Amino acid sequence: MVSWTRRAFLRAASGGLAAGAWALAGRRAVAASAGTGAKKLNVLFLAVDDLRPELGCYGQKTVKSPNIDKLAAGGMLFTRAYCQQAICGPSRASLLTGLRPDSTGIYDLRHPVSETLPNVRTLPQHFRRNGYTTISLGKIYHHHTDDKPGWSERTPTWRNAYQDRAVEADRRRRRIEGRKKGLSGSRLHNYTAGPSSECADVADNAYTDGVVADKAIEALRKHKDGPFFLAAGFYKPHLPFVAPKRYWDLYDRAKLPLPDATQPTAAPQIAFTNWGELRAYTDIPKTGDLDEAKTRELIHGYHACVSYTDAQIGRVLAELDRLGLAETTVVILWGDHGWKLGEYGDWCKHTNFELDTHVPMILRMPGTPGGRRCEALVEFVDIYPTLAELCGLTVPAHCEGKSMAPLLADPTRPWKAGAVSQYPRGRIMGYSVRTRRWRYTEWIDRRTGAVTARELYDHEKTPLARENLVGKADRAEHVAKLAAMAKAARAKRPKWPPR
Repeated sequence: MVSWTRRAFLRAASGGLAAGAWALAGRRAVAASAGTGAKKLNVLFLAVDDLRPELGCYGQKTVKSPNIDKLAAGGMLFTRAYCQQAICGPSRASLLTGLRPDSTGIYDLRHPVSETLPNVRTLPQHFRRNGYTTISLGKIYHHHTDDKPGWSERTPTWRNAYQDRAVEADRRRRRIEGRKKGLSGSRLHNYTAGPSSECADVADNAYTDGVVADKAIEALRKHKDGPFFLAAGFYKPHLPFVAPKRYWDLYDRAKLPLPDATQPTAAPQIAFTNWGELRAYTDIPKTGDLDEAKTRELIHGYHACVSYTDAQIGRVLAELDRLGLAETTVVILWGDHGWKLGEYGDWCKHTNFELDTHVPMILRMPGTPGGRRCEALVEFVDIYPTLAELCGLTVPAHCEGKSMAPLLADPTRPWKAGAVSQYPRGRIMGYSVRTRRWRYTEWIDRRTGAVTARELYDHEKTPLARENLVGKADRAEHVAKLAAMAKAARAKRPKWPPR
């Protein structure tokens, strides 16, 4: 049995590399070009809900994402970026605190960061305390009122989910009814869900993401003298798949490819979900599979929503350029987790599979060449220390990730041995380690410590899990090594010092 200590794993994961000298040189170059000698870099922080790497810049042929593709052409695209848990609340909590889920203790949608971790300095708090104006627009945290100390400004952007007035009227009626029944949170959300998609011939800002872009443009104009940390969170392509008709018209539904619904051989049932998130919508059956017509409609809707959000991101980036801020602003774009579009006969996120944990991430740093791809394994916990270091701020000691700044100088340098994700199923926690070729997952009873199931998938040629190789004699060595890495990566929740 291979033996890894937690320290050894994290040292191997981080590569033991320091970024300070390189990042300082980059900041000095930017400051000198601005003629100040002390100018701080701004940050444009672009979050996208439920966005898997279904983008042209990631080699997808069907989706139309010209603006994100343009951002990638001017920055660095990370081909192997992973979230820490494939659901928005815990994923965002991990990213914005720099802590893994076992350290945040946030595994569900019911625990805001400010209530659960009141003594942890979050990413926006860190920038605000260092003289930045921090602006929150759209969906950054799962709970929209979370982390009040982190924001100088927070502007409402929400619009009705649907343009159909009858649908919205029915949802209002059910919301009142649901509250009388004592429903709240996700239960109330599911009780008031409408149809899974809508195609309305309206302006972009009739839906929320158009408003997010409008407000982001206003914020750039207002705070152009900086330094600012502008966080713009886009809701689509999260369900329901609602977008202006012009984006639906970009695609021929009949020509969109259908997913491979075959489940991997010998995979344990605990690895899958019943996609309850999607089943809450009024036009989706409560049990059973979707027919081809509904499958095509949903895939079409997802593509339309990606193109809609891409257009809004393009508007924001165009304004950044128009204002002359591109050369003094670090831009990072990330999707909070992946999503299944019928693969394995499954939908949504909520698993440890590659399709759920693999995420898009693009970083553009002034003064560095664009159009590069980095194949190093990186994680969302790396974003906090990266942005802090690139902007000349001290990296807080609690951060569990590693600054990616050295990869901007040399994307081929030795880096992490593995990326770690996790997902709970009641008292069972699934820990998943992704290496360059393999994904290993083990499901552990948190009360007894017993391993209840294991999975090993070979992703050398495809992101789809084809066969669970645990139990194959010729893979025993891989299982042992990866099991040791998974064990070493599990952390005890620390006690945090006061802010």
